[in-house]
Amino acid sequence: MHASSVTFLDHIMGVHTSMNRLTAGSSVLTGVTVSALLVGCSASLDAEKSEPKMSAEKVSSLVSQKLASTTGKPKPDISCPKDLVGKVGTTMKCKLTASDGSTLGVTITVTSVDGDQINFDFEADATASPAS
Repeated sequence: MHASSVTFLDHIMGVHTSMNRLTAGSSVLTGVTVSALLVGCSASLDAEKSEPKMSAEKVSSLVSQKLASTTGKPKPDISCPKDLVGKVGTTMKCKLTASDGSTLGVTITVTSVDGDQINFDFEADATASPAS
């Protein structure tokens, strides 16, 4: 985390950690294409493995749990807009909402993928948006 983001997080949560890394398993989605030959009695099955995904709810929950365990404070309200695709370098912007209604962007970055394990770091923005 940048020093200024630690200041804001320290203000709302008491976070004193640098970049946080989380690992979680997610189910592997498999696309299947079936081609049947019309001549004779043969068919072929082509299994294509797609990239694993982690649900937006799971990402939100993991980041919230990590912040709570790090600070010893209640879990913050974290929301992510979509599922996280397990491809190294993929980023997603989530939102932390403080008890006073102010918000802080939290960038999730996939650092590695091992089978259905998606490893990611998260980093808070340097400045918060005031409550609306």
